[in-house]
Amino acid sequence: MAAAIDAIDAVLGPDGLLARAVDGFAWREQQQAMAEQVAAAIDTGGTLICEAGTGTGKTYAYLVPALLSARKVIVATGTRNLQDQLFHRDLPALRRSLQMPVQVALLKGRGNYLCRHRLQRAVDDVAALRPEVRRDLSAVRDWASVTRRGDIAEVGLAEDAAVWASVTSTTDNCLGQDCPEWQRCHLVDARRRAQEADLVVINHHLLCADMVLREEGFGEVLPGADAVIVDEAHQLPDIASQFFGNSLSSRQLLDLARDLAAAQRADAADTPQLRQSAAALTALVPRLRSGFGAGDRRGAWHEIDPQGEVAQGLVELADALEETGEILVALAPRSADLAHCRTRATGLAQRLQALLDDAGDAAEHGADSGGVRWFELRGQGFRLHQTPLDVAEVFRSYRARRDTAWVYTSATLAVGDSFAHFSAQVGAEDAATERWDSPFDYTRQALLFTPPGMPEPGAADYDSRVAEAALEVIALSRGRAFCLFTSHRALRLAAAHFEGRLDYPLLVQGQAPRAELIDRFRRLGDAVLLGTASFWEGVDVRGEALSCVIIDRLPFASPGDPLLQGRIEALRRRGRNPFREFQLPKAVIALKQGAGRLIRDPADRGVLVLCDPRLRARSYGQVFFNSLPPMTRTRDLAAVQAFFAMPTSM
Repeated sequence: MAAAIDAIDAVLGPDGLLARAVDGFAWREQQQAMAEQVAAAIDTGGTLICEAGTGTGKTYAYLVPALLSARKVIVATGTRNLQDQLFHRDLPALRRSLQMPVQVALLKGRGNYLCRHRLQRAVDDVAALRPEVRRDLSAVRDWASVTRRGDIAEVGLAEDAAVWASVTSTTDNCLGQDCPEWQRCHLVDARRRAQEADLVVINHHLLCADMVLREEGFGEVLPGADAVIVDEAHQLPDIASQFFGNSLSSRQLLDLARDLAAAQRADAADTPQLRQSAAALTALVPRLRSGFGAGDRRGAWHEIDPQGEVAQGLVELADALEETGEILVALAPRSADLAHCRTRATGLAQRLQALLDDAGDAAEHGADSGGVRWFELRGQGFRLHQTPLDVAEVFRSYRARRDTAWVYTSATLAVGDSFAHFSAQVGAEDAATERWDSPFDYTRQALLFTPPGMPEPGAADYDSRVAEAALEVIALSRGRAFCLFTSHRALRLAAAHFEGRLDYPLLVQGQAPRAELIDRFRRLGDAVLLGTASFWEGVDVRGEALSCVIIDRLPFASPGDPLLQGRIEALRRRGRNPFREFQLPKAVIALKQGAGRLIRDPADRGVLVLCDPRLRARSYGQVFFNSLPPMTRTRDLAAVQAFFAMPTSM
């Protein structure tokens, strides 16, 4: 271990290789200390949970010991964007500096790779495609002829472009080894490269997919490894809950209907019943969505009227899937596509039946021990869920079956100095824990302002009072502000309140894609951006363009959220305190994420505005204060004015 520490010092130390070779690299004591702890975990095969404050440089703090270890390492990040950043920017820079012949690979979920077979089917069936799919299909076909890796990120099309559903595969519709393009499959090639690499970059979804397959005894997605490093680990428990339950979506149904129709035209033209089945499924989906009502929302299963339109539609859907499967029994031998359509129809029917089966009164109220049953509405689509209340045992089992070191890291894992909330969620109560504060000088760089005289968040005029307080601060900050909201409703009210009253450009979530809004914000230099959940984390705006972050409420999850209700009821049944053990820790971590947007660089200065009076009026407010960086606090608007008037060189 001493040799590993010496090797890390030689790279990350004040006189190390990176300090000499990389422009702008600055030695950080916290970064080096974290790298040493990661190296120790890899060396001993232990489990480490560690929080590294903003500016620590945690990416290098885990990549350097991973590369130096000469072992097989998997790095799991929170999003595909972070995957690409690691693989295309951070790892190449380190490999050049270290001059190490380490083989690295990038592995994404199957939906990120072109499926040659589905592309050819789309081209052959182009007349049946929607106009927006036909519009982009030629660009995809041109790219397909030259791409080596088949990663759809190479194409200059939006991630949610309609064409991708027609030219990529899912777990449901992939033909596997029955596919005529199996030998040239981009996903198979990517998995082969991952098997051969020393370090593989994946995302949380892929890690969870591997857990599911191993848990069910159906093999694996990921290669074996000596160490797994999970970055942005605070996101992992929620992502895992999605994977370890049962779900059925309108997209899965429409994809099946579309593939049924295509397979019927290609391989079963003499069976009009199959075309009728596809048409019936296609018609059922919008009827079901309409029955749920307008608007995006989440709802508990018990909100579905047993005698109502949705319940009747679900029964009809179950019958339609069963009938489709029966029709396909005789047709399946004709082609791999028809055989897989049969498997999909049967599988979706089983998922739906599991959701419909009566599991007792407690299940009907979303509180059964098997999980919470609920639905989610978004746009024209819906998803039905049964989500487990606790995924810790799945993590314990997965770790127990792999002789592997584990490192979980993020800028936001602890509540105060405690990791109990996170460690319990991933079944790692016995893990070693470490926490390093940010190297930034928050007492000099940041001011925390809590506006005086704010009403309780439940008051009728609360949102308008927040908007007024925000306008006062924005006038002093000269724009350059993020306003972060805990609900879309509050955001819309603030946007209406600001209209015509700002002297600065106003950017509102929903006006354009998230990345485009952030780019505009940077370029304008004095804009005010209003955002909800997706803007609370993963946004890095350095410099004076972002000098103020305003947060409307403490980010407690909505009490009407069906998953939250289920977890609260489950904890109460066990005699536990849901607020202290779950709701409060989740809100603290979310607030840390939002507040973390403010100071991203040693030269940054800014004001954090927390409008919620519960910070000072409730005893738990101190838990939030104790979890934030040590900013100077004030309730005096004049102090905010003085802060912004201060020369930036001070």
